[in-house]
Amino acid sequence: MVSKVLVANRGEIACRILRACSEAGLASVAVYAENDTASLFVELADESVLLHGDTIAETYLDQNQILAIAAETGADAIHPGFGFLSERADFARAVTAAGIQWVGPSANAIEKMGDKMTARITMRGAGVPVIPGEEIESTDEEEALVAIQQASTRVGYPLLLKASSGGGGKGMRAVEHPEELLDAARSARREALAAFGDGRVYLERLLTGSKHVEIQVLADRHGRTIHLGERECSVQRRHQKVFEEAPCATMTEEIRSAMGKAAVAAAMAVNYEGAGTVEFLLAPNGEFFFLEMNTRIQVEHPVTELVTGVDIVREQLRIAAGHAMSCGELHIRGHAIEVRLYAEDASNNFLPAIGPLAVFIPPEGPGIRLDTGVRQGDDVTPNYDPMLAKLIVWAPSREEALQRMRRSLDEFVVLGTTTNLRFLRELCDVPDVIDGTTDTTMIDRLWPQGWSPSVPLHIEDAALMAAAVGESAGLHRRNTPSSNGSDGPSGPVSPFATLNRRYP
Repeated sequence: MVSKVLVANRGEIACRILRACSEAGLASVAVYAENDTASLFVELADESVLLHGDTIAETYLDQNQILAIAAETGADAIHPGFGFLSERADFARAVTAAGIQWVGPSANAIEKMGDKMTARITMRGAGVPVIPGEEIESTDEEEALVAIQQASTRVGYPLLLKASSGGGGKGMRAVEHPEELLDAARSARREALAAFGDGRVYLERLLTGSKHVEIQVLADRHGRTIHLGERECSVQRRHQKVFEEAPCATMTEEIRSAMGKAAVAAAMAVNYEGAGTVEFLLAPNGEFFFLEMNTRIQVEHPVTELVTGVDIVREQLRIAAGHAMSCGELHIRGHAIEVRLYAEDASNNFLPAIGPLAVFIPPEGPGIRLDTGVRQGDDVTPNYDPMLAKLIVWAPSREEALQRMRRSLDEFVVLGTTTNLRFLRELCDVPDVIDGTTDTTMIDRLWPQGWSPSVPLHIEDAALMAAAVGESAGLHRRNTPSSNGSDGPSGPVSPFATLNRRYP
């Protein structure tokens, strides 16, 4: 039984979980660092407890402190969200040992799927197709480099070096030619060691022209493991997703069924419990291969929720409480698209940006969902990930969903800090996106020298600032016509009524 949930996270995902707890009738506890004191998620929780410390390691990654707060507040469950401690098997194990319900899979499942080499071996054993490649187990650098060189001749070029631990594109290098291999291997190992404390990397054949497709799975303690269809996440930069949709535009029922069965088999192979995502590469010929499994809620879960009607976070809470999942057979309805709004300068190699959210006016209307942890007036700081919000739209068809996304991005106004709004809007007009023929190399192919807007930034920013000031001052209001029927003074016209904000 679960009655009070501690959310071991912050920002947008903390808000999402806290709202799910409220709707489920569960009490909630937020933990927050001092620099998050004024954050939205702190206000949404029934109780909020300050984490002592200055760094992320001393706050959101301090397992002992979080467990102590759970005990002090009487929380009987901990939801880790994504990032931070969500895929730390040692934390899951410590939570369970403390007599608190972990909202997620077992520590053993996290370990098996968190180490990507172990995951590949496990998947092969479960009959799930795996990308051709070789695992390199050696931790000694010189031995590992020799083994990598030998394996490369068997795997073939182009190939991909990938860190065995972690994710987010760290410790990953594409290698086109043999003479690039050793430098790339050293670089990948250094980055992996710094990020995850594990420098091991393995080799995979680089499958060009493939789509990145993932399957959402759910499993409870009552012997039921299901999938909720696929999401396409091919539009990426630096291996980070920026545009996601459900269902995949080119997916056939035959491939969906086969990929769904493979995802369920993957989950069952590690006795999975809760919500998870099995990621695949889908080749142009219809073959698909296991990529990895994320043992947590995904950033892009809302698109699946909108096309299936399943509240995945509520299902996580039900399963953690020992109940059977409430969702039935898979039914896909309409089409959903998500984009990630970042405080970053897309025209300057996507460097993170800081500053105040002087104006933050999200779009409104039917079929629009905004998942965010920020509000107008908040400050964007360099302390955390620069994602401000996820904008998700739903419509009966993909064409309508794409048009709704265009309209939503045209209406979205953020001033005070630089964002990727223009870049996201331009993506919606890319022919590959319109046709649904995207693959994981699309952004690099289209903008090999980096993206730049077609409208000079200073011109459009000035226009938007004038419009925002006019709106906030009420300059959009018109006087009513005079009683004698003449037009009479109508006052200034709203800048928002006349400014055509098309990005880029």
